[in-house]
Amino acid sequence: MQQRNESAKREAQNSKGGKPSASDTPASTPPSASGRGGRLLFITLAVLAVAGLMYWYMSAPQEAQQAGAPGGAPPAPPVTVSTPLVETLREWSDFTGQFNAQESVEIRARVSGYLESVNFKDGQLVKKGDLLFVIEPRPFEIALDSAKADLAQAEAQLELAKVQLERTSELHKKNYASGQTFDERAAEVKNATAARDRARAEVDQAQLNLDYTRVLAPVSGRVSRHEVSVGNLVVGGTGDTTLLTTIVSLDPIWLTFNISEGDGMTYKRLIQKGEVESARTNSVAVEGQLMDETDWPLKGTIDFVDNQYDRSSGTIRVRASFPNKDLFITPGQFGRVRVPMSQEKPTMLVPDAAVVTDQSTKLLFTVAEDGTVVPKPVELGSVTDDNLRVVRSGITRDDKVIINGLLRARPGQKVTPQPGEIKPQGQQATAQQ
Repeated sequence: MQQRNESAKREAQNSKGGKPSASDTPASTPPSASGRGGRLLFITLAVLAVAGLMYWYMSAPQEAQQAGAPGGAPPAPPVTVSTPLVETLREWSDFTGQFNAQESVEIRARVSGYLESVNFKDGQLVKKGDLLFVIEPRPFEIALDSAKADLAQAEAQLELAKVQLERTSELHKKNYASGQTFDERAAEVKNATAARDRARAEVDQAQLNLDYTRVLAPVSGRVSRHEVSVGNLVVGGTGDTTLLTTIVSLDPIWLTFNISEGDGMTYKRLIQKGEVESARTNSVAVEGQLMDETDWPLKGTIDFVDNQYDRSSGTIRVRASFPNKDLFITPGQFGRVRVPMSQEKPTMLVPDAAVVTDQSTKLLFTVAEDGTVVPKPVELGSVTDDNLRVVRSGITRDDKVIINGLLRARPGQKVTPQPGEIKPQGQQATAQQ
């Protein structure tokens, strides 16, 4: 715009025949010429820079390829390999279950009456035979006294009947008494004997009812809270009786867990092979732990396997018994149990991270002598506490397994094996469920 304005001024002056003034004549190089030169220099430098970068980009890979491998081929990627670790151990499968009391008893009243006393503190430990409750005994004491009186009367009637029978028998032998009279006296003795026996039974029943007023602990364990307070009427007998409290035993304690059909079939196959013992016919040793424990301090045995699978869940119930001497475990807690799945034997181990899954097939990538990656299908076992996987078959002890760099390995391609080591951990294997 500035240049066009100056040109218009000069044309106007020329058309008027005048000369441009000193102020209109530039004294040095016009600013427009300086700007065009700077832009041309910048464009030239930018073109040279782009050309240099393109030359470096095109030539650098070729130089690297020529320096790295003959014929321009990319170098084989490095991977870490190791032979399987061999350790003598036993495989285990672990399951989650719940602890249950071996004896759980509801304490109910056997006779009706008013509660006279509660003889325990809620939640305390009790022993078998300890007194828990007392129901008012006075009515039952009176009933017992009455039954004893009836028994004494019945015994007296029996003695009288026996004496009369003896007299009649002597008279009958001398023909002073008829046979009918003798038979009547004999029948009176039998009736008196039956009445005496009935009176004895009533005494026993009255004594039993009196004993039932003292409610004793039927098992040793921990008692719950009392459900009825002193002074309330409790209903005993049969039917809708009054619940007074409950007691659960604590030592020993059960851990009940469920095994899936697949795990059950695996265990049966191992029994057929003679690798493990049947829990139905043998006392199979197992180990247990609480949910916050990492080791397996509980030592117990399987004492029950159910007779059928649950149709809704496809699992079978199994029960293990553990000692609970310190009473630390409470019924209802959750815990874990591990079952032996083999005898102690030399076993191949690889890092669990080295296992490759191809749909339902488990693979281990091995490296041949010429550096070629060879995938091998394997049969896997349990995984140890240190994430080492048991390999039952599919590889040998001399195979070089890729334990690091799996993302750089492709089946059939070359790799550069670098020696590594699977460090022994000295831990027993435990299956992850």
